[in-house]
Amino acid sequence: MALELTDSNFEENVINAEKPALVDFWATWCGPCRMVGPLVEELSNEYDGKAVVGKVDVDNNPEIAQKYGIRNIPTLLFIKNGEVVDKQVGAVSKDVLAQKLDAML
Repeated sequence: MALELTDSNFEENVINAEKPALVDFWATWCGPCRMVGPLVEELSNEYDGKAVVGKVDVDNNPEIAQKYGIRNIPTLLFIKNGEVVDKQVGAVSKDVLAQKLDAML
């Protein structure tokens, strides 16, 4: 299951993580987010122990969304060593996300 990331736990779970991270910025009212959500859940199971896979609800966590300049959702950030190394805006296939995650491992 994807980790629920918040303004208060983001730094600990993503920025300071020893593993690369995939972070899905989403909202309950966003149609494309509902398409990407199940893919993120699958990836969290497949990459368990290899990468941090989490979700940020932008409505409940505006601070972290603002920090990363999230203007459109879904936006998926790929973070390694505390730095954003890749970004995907909009709904895409699971294969695209897996390729980007694999590139960080």
